[in-house]
Amino acid sequence: MAQEFNTAESKRAFSIPPGVRHALPLIILLLVGFAAPLLAVIGFSLVPAKTFSLWQMPTLENYVTIFDGTNYISFLWSLTFAAITVLLLAVICYPVALGLVRVFGRWAMVMSLLFTIPLFVSENVRLYGWVLFYIKNGVLLGTLKSLFGVTPESWLFTYGIVLFGMVYVYLPFMLFPMTLGVSMVPADTRNAAFDLGASRWQVFKEVDLPLSMPGIMIGFLLTFVLAVGAIAEGKVLGGQRIIPVTHDIEISFTYAQNWPQGSALSVLLMLVVGALVLVVLRRFDLDTILGRR
Repeated sequence: MAQEFNTAESKRAFSIPPGVRHALPLIILLLVGFAAPLLAVIGFSLVPAKTFSLWQMPTLENYVTIFDGTNYISFLWSLTFAAITVLLLAVICYPVALGLVRVFGRWAMVMSLLFTIPLFVSENVRLYGWVLFYIKNGVLLGTLKSLFGVTPESWLFTYGIVLFGMVYVYLPFMLFPMTLGVSMVPADTRNAAFDLGASRWQVFKEVDLPLSMPGIMIGFLLTFVLAVGAIAEGKVLGGQRIIPVTHDIEISFTYAQNWPQGSALSVLLMLVVGALVLVVLRRFDLDTILGRR
């Protein structure tokens, strides 16, 4: 009897809890589909250049090469263009979000979804549409030439047109969270501030902006993470004038066949973006942002 009791206790001690057992397929999927490739990239970044095996002596030469060579320039290009894109979208989207919330009220989020319709069309198709629009003798410049006799040069392959493409592509990713943040500001709080004699500027500075800041920061974060990994805008609209870090990563993994170098660039990019995510998430409560409390 005692032996049967001990056997049952030992089985219970080594049995997998029901929650873990039910989550096991998802855990395996995350390990195989996410953790394993990530660990492989980290591992390849620590092996000698132009090798294709992880069973090598660890080295940091790939990271040293990035800063000794010119790869860091493309890294700075990506960070700079992503930061400028976020700032431009903040200036553009916040007034639009305010207008959506003030005019449509509870339907503001539904109306903001209309801005996501272009996402159903391939990004490359949309960007090549702008190429036809801005190219010399294209839709815009050809119209100016035929109507006014003006023959400006092509606007493509400039810094400004690349920024335009990034702002155009990532606008929905900034607008939707920003509209969510603005809609979280209680109307009663604004009305109380006006009743107490606050001016419109004071209400905006002390009520609207602080209370909508969680949604704004999520929009900043989401847009920056996507923009820093942009590659199509630089290729299609910028030609070879602007080389983002994602382009260097692609070249390292394909034409150069230098997987360790591409892995090192990928790890550095993940570290920068991951650090930004952690800083933002430590400052804001996701449950509050998502309206769970």
